[in-house]
Amino acid sequence: MKNQIGKWLTILIPLFIGIGIIYYQYTTLSSDEIEKIKISFQKANYYYILLSLIIACVGYWSRAYRWKFALNHLGYQTKFSSNFLTVCVSYLVNLTVPRSGEISRAALLKKYEDVPFDKAFGTIVAERIVDLLIFFIFVFIGFVSQFDKIYQFLLSNNVSLQSLIITAIIGLLCFVIFVLIWIYAEWKIILKLKKKLSGLIEGITTVYKMKDKWKYIFHSFFIWFSYLMMFYVAIFALPETTEISFDVVIMGFIFGSLAVGFSNGGLGAYPFSIALIFSLYGITKDVGTAFGWLVWTSQTILAIFLGLISYLLLPILNKNK
Repeated sequence: MKNQIGKWLTILIPLFIGIGIIYYQYTTLSSDEIEKIKISFQKANYYYILLSLIIACVGYWSRAYRWKFALNHLGYQTKFSSNFLTVCVSYLVNLTVPRSGEISRAALLKKYEDVPFDKAFGTIVAERIVDLLIFFIFVFIGFVSQFDKIYQFLLSNNVSLQSLIITAIIGLLCFVIFVLIWIYAEWKIILKLKKKLSGLIEGITTVYKMKDKWKYIFHSFFIWFSYLMMFYVAIFALPETTEISFDVVIMGFIFGSLAVGFSNGGLGAYPFSIALIFSLYGITKDVGTAFGWLVWTSQTILAIFLGLISYLLLPILNKNK
């Protein structure tokens, strides 16, 4: 009984928070802006939204295919269907509690493919590290190409560039100190943690040890390319966004990705982030918000649909488990 209550609370609490965020954003819009957003949805070309969803599915496939290289390196020959279905479920779970999908993904693989949880989770952490590095490349490209625009925006909001640089340096130093302590320190607590997390560490270190590392890296870049193309194709769905230049698309993609990463699937935060960054380039708030909701809604429906179907198919395709 307690477990059932816990599961329902895990789903309902983020859902109510999300509804609260949406309601708050709704109240910040004027009746004229809301009407313009409705009109944008009505006149949207959903052919491009469908194409965006197809590209997203290719990204799902690539993420599942990439995973097999890390698992094979650890000696586990999992079925691709299990990899793909668990990935789809993880996208669904991430809509409730941020990053909880990674835990469910490792747990499901343990249940249906007998891969130890710590090792499976370690490979997922390794994926996230690689994904973060690739995302930083996008951030670097976007911020270098749009430095003047971003600098003026920071100045207008009383944020100095110097304070951001100092914060980044302090954060980097703390990270380096932590890594050095972890590698070289022989304190008892560190040694105990290393022993307990040995499976997790083995999973994380698969990337640079695996035989197929270049295939792994190729799929890592391909996944992010599919994410970018998924976003880029969607701009043609609205007449007001079809003329957006590619550098603006990259900035919208970066801020949209941040919104998804730091919230439960970008609920509420995604349209707000897109509208904010687009406004720097003269795109009105109602158009930016409408575009954000259009992309977020379509991708969320896809995640829910594939996640639920995958959750039902997993036990059917693995009856012996």
